[in-house]
Amino acid sequence: MFDFIKNAMPEMSQAATVIISVALMLFGGFAMTRLTKLARLPNVTAYIIAGILLGPFCFKLVPQSIIDGMDFISDIALAFIAFGVGEFFRLETLKKSGVKVMVITVFEACMASALVFCVCYFVMKLDFAFSTVLAALAAATAPASTMMTIRQTGAKGEFVDTLLQVIAFDDVVGLVAYSIAISIALASTAGSGFDASVIWLPIVKNIIALALGALFGLLMKLLMPKKRSTDNRLIISVGILFTFCGICALLDVSPLLGCMMIGTVYINLTDDKKLFLQLNYFSPPILLLFFVRSGLGFRLDALAGGSGQVGTTPLWIVGVVYFAVRIVGKYVGAYVGCLVTKKDKSIRNYLGLALIPQAGVAIGLAALGARTLGGETGEALNTIILASSVLYEMIGPVAAKLSLSLSKSYSTKLEDIAPINIEEVHQPTEVELLIARIQAIQKELPKHNEEVSAAEQAFTEAAEEQLESLQYPRRRGMMNRM
Repeated sequence: MFDFIKNAMPEMSQAATVIISVALMLFGGFAMTRLTKLARLPNVTAYIIAGILLGPFCFKLVPQSIIDGMDFISDIALAFIAFGVGEFFRLETLKKSGVKVMVITVFEACMASALVFCVCYFVMKLDFAFSTVLAALAAATAPASTMMTIRQTGAKGEFVDTLLQVIAFDDVVGLVAYSIAISIALASTAGSGFDASVIWLPIVKNIIALALGALFGLLMKLLMPKKRSTDNRLIISVGILFTFCGICALLDVSPLLGCMMIGTVYINLTDDKKLFLQLNYFSPPILLLFFVRSGLGFRLDALAGGSGQVGTTPLWIVGVVYFAVRIVGKYVGAYVGCLVTKKDKSIRNYLGLALIPQAGVAIGLAALGARTLGGETGEALNTIILASSVLYEMIGPVAAKLSLSLSKSYSTKLEDIAPINIEEVHQPTEVELLIARIQAIQKELPKHNEEVSAAEQAFTEAAEEQLESLQYPRRRGMMNRM
């Protein structure tokens, strides 16, 4: 069957090829979740594995031209993810924990960068420019897979709030670190002074993106008064996010920070949680395509291709070292940051495990760094980040799910779902404990019997409202004829 699809693809029209490729990605991602579910792995891991299997490294079912033409999926998926993260930046929350979160972020990002630089430059004796830029890229963390894992598990609490805020600030630190590192790298290779524009230009672009994000958040609030129908609210919000992504593409800047600002401004102006729930229920197919697309771009042989080495060190060794050292740096930095800010032990011990994923911003900055540095150095930099990012996205969701479980942010154990006061029961047997827990669960159940998530309920209400609005004119016309 696989051979039939591969042979038929080149003879199809472009429209048919695109549609069938997207269908394969959707069904492939879904089918793989049936297998990973047995191993209790997050859906993100399944999507990436599906992409690897469908891509040029395995079955080659999705043509390379389709893979190259789907770069825009990354921006759109990041827009939805970042907008959702903005919901957690309420002013009252930032006033309570904003300074502590920034301290933790600086520690974990800088520790990862410092360790990567020291190992690459002083231990492995790699090129100074290469070590500097690679170290800066180690600071960035991808929010998408972590957000997907949080949604899948339904985790909540102080650990989740701290994690989401750290991830959001993390990319700000990463962007600043990259701007400084690329300037230092260029100065070292040119043997001349710093090029100030290399530092301030990316920073200015991101400041503009943040300012535009604030304006778009205000615009979203103005375009969606309370009387606006729910289906039109969804249309307007998606249109605004798409428009903002297009502007960011023109500016050659990631939409991540700006979309976070849109969500932050909107939630603080309106306190409208329902829109975020509706978008969360609307976005899974887009996020699935994003992660499958990441898997499609993975080539294991890339580590042995191209220049094949950095200096005298094989490229695959550099990739393995970077992969391991960054994880250690993230964990140690997060631990020290939580220790300094006196965070609870459950946060301090497990926060670093949830900061492993790396994609999105890091891949974009790596591509920019490759163009800036050029030659074998740039090619090696891009290859390592691409390959390691896919590996991070495969183990990252697993580590994030583990951290959420260990921090008690969610649990599947009956004693955690329905805690009871054992002291009230005189020498309880296992049957008595089970009955008591069932009764505790029954008290917390809603009056209706359907188990519907908040996101699904919000989306269903939007659909019902749209159906009612379509039927109302018809009913009114019938009444007039009567």
